[in-house]
Amino acid sequence: MNLYETCLLKGNEKGIKKAAELLRSGETVAIPTETVYGLAANALDDKAVRRIFEAKGRPRDNPLIVHISDINRLDELVADIPKSAMILADKYWPGPLTMIFNRSLIIPDSVSAGLSTVAVRMPSHPVARAIIKEADIPLAAPSANRSGSPSPTTAAHVLHDMRGRIPAVVDGGECIVGVESTVVDLTGNQPKLLRPGGITPEMLISVLGGLQIHPAVKSRLPDDEPAVSPGLKYKHYSPKADVVLVKAAPDRFADFVNSQKREGTAAMCFDGEEGTLQVPFVTYGSRHDLNAQARRVFDALRRLDDIGAATVYCSCPDEKGIGLAVYNRLLRATGYEVIELD
Repeated sequence: MNLYETCLLKGNEKGIKKAAELLRSGETVAIPTETVYGLAANALDDKAVRRIFEAKGRPRDNPLIVHISDINRLDELVADIPKSAMILADKYWPGPLTMIFNRSLIIPDSVSAGLSTVAVRMPSHPVARAIIKEADIPLAAPSANRSGSPSPTTAAHVLHDMRGRIPAVVDGGECIVGVESTVVDLTGNQPKLLRPGGITPEMLISVLGGLQIHPAVKSRLPDDEPAVSPGLKYKHYSPKADVVLVKAAPDRFADFVNSQKREGTAAMCFDGEEGTLQVPFVTYGSRHDLNAQARRVFDALRRLDDIGAATVYCSCPDEKGIGLAVYNRLLRATGYEVIELD
């Protein structure tokens, strides 16, 4: 697939107007958000939405998130708005939080993967919100990468994956969160966390009082269970290398990796812990800086391909706070292959 001369637009007034024009015409455009870059299209136009799946090579049973810039647009997209949604919106919108509702009839099946629900969020990135407002349409926007590969946190990442497949990329700089939005299902008796992100379980509990956590946050979703949220069902975020997650203290991690040393072996570790490694490596933030890990994890996974890694042993992050989101993404990148040495 190589249909376009993909242009890079600046995140200024001219670029925003051009992006909105393309989106209104039924095209797909990669846009920056605070989490990762999204591949956007008119969420109410089935043909436009299908272009997202074609460009990404995304399975059709993987639902999309609808992005809005004004909470007043929510009524038309959902069948009902529970009280918990308004509490969360008041606290965390705009921001990296997606809520799942029962969908209204105007949502195409292609957006919801045929489910009775729809996922909605209001991004905080000023360029994303300006594009949505200028286009005056809700935008379906999964991550702007080829399906299965690490999500893009810079315009350069998007161009690497999507050049020739989409008409335009809007450059809004590096994403400040770095992992996709938190997804919370509000259609049941109790809010349920489906995907961890920048709004942590602790933050959700502080305003909701209680929260269920879907087993698939830390384990594989059964093959016969439908994915009600992006990031639940398929292996994601993977470089070309085989990645193995290793739970170990720094010295034990280094000893283990060095014992596995052969051509193509590499490590993904924390800043300052690479000194005793005898293999090529990339780092993804300090062991104690969970926000830096989130910002850098996808870029690190991409850099593994740059150094020609074949087998990669990755030092495991803490599972608290936004660290749970980093752990969740790495679990999927490894295909749930974890070695515990501690």
